[in-house]
Amino acid sequence: MEDEVKWATELIDQKLEIENANEIMKPRFRKIGVIEIDSDHLIDEKHKTPVNRNLANLKGDERVRKTSVDLRNEIIDVGGIQNLIEIRKKRQERKKRKSQIIVSEPEPEPEEITGPVSPEAFLKAAVEGKMNIIEKYLEDSGSPDTCDEFKRTALHRASLEGHIEIIKKLIDSGSSVNFRDRLDCTAIHWACRGGKVEVVKLLQDSGAEINLKDKLLSTPLHVATRTGRADIVEHLIATGVDINSKDREGDTALHDAVRLNRYKIIKMLILYGANMMTKNMNGKTPTDLVQQWQADTKEALAKRTEKGTEKKCEAEP
Repeated sequence: MEDEVKWATELIDQKLEIENANEIMKPRFRKIGVIEIDSDHLIDEKHKTPVNRNLANLKGDERVRKTSVDLRNEIIDVGGIQNLIEIRKKRQERKKRKSQIIVSEPEPEPEEITGPVSPEAFLKAAVEGKMNIIEKYLEDSGSPDTCDEFKRTALHRASLEGHIEIIKKLIDSGSSVNFRDRLDCTAIHWACRGGKVEVVKLLQDSGAEINLKDKLLSTPLHVATRTGRADIVEHLIATGVDINSKDREGDTALHDAVRLNRYKIIKMLILYGANMMTKNMNGKTPTDLVQQWQADTKEALAKRTEKGTEKKCEAEP
């Protein structure tokens, strides 16, 4: 097992070095709307197509070169040197505008609330961070666990958006931190999607359980892994999450991390003792999936080498 761990971590380090060398930007994650998400969205979250950046870079070399040539011809065709001068001027103007200090306008004073606050307005305020509406609703004896048709409470919504002060107010007013929505997600599942580790810590300090499962049998660790929240993954591991917990398809967080190319999370899970030989419902272990990476990368490199050899032969008289 030690040899397997050493082999896997060395491979992950190589992947990370390649990413850093190529200055690959961190992936951007679209925040899932707390109102619209349903069981299909949970399945999409788990099964979204991973991007193998190394393969994409290898296969894209020729396309990049072609695009660069086309761009150069385009510049020459549309006006030659004069156009280049104009482009340079515009770039300088943009840099100048960016360098100017923009003084932000002061936030407007919250509007005075005269009438009662409806449950809909209360739930909307949790998303928009409007504390005055939250306070008014609670002062009028509104339930902090008021929910919508999907059984999502203000705490679920505020946890996704990361509104710390509203979360504190709701908890102090008696909101249930382990309240389940229609998909059996709790506030901590939503906080893992939102990506703010401070929210996760606050919910835990208030009694949130970190091993509760949603309808796909996914724990918060699964959700944080799928959405690429490495800091939350590290925090959950440090606070005793079940690192080898399986979802409905028998996948652990390590299976998900490998499938989605979450290299930092993979290394973290392995170093903290995730089982590399656990099989999912398809009989695949995380090790099997890592080996598939190697095979795909080698295949792409081989094809690239073959193409280079063919071009060299064609060029020779």
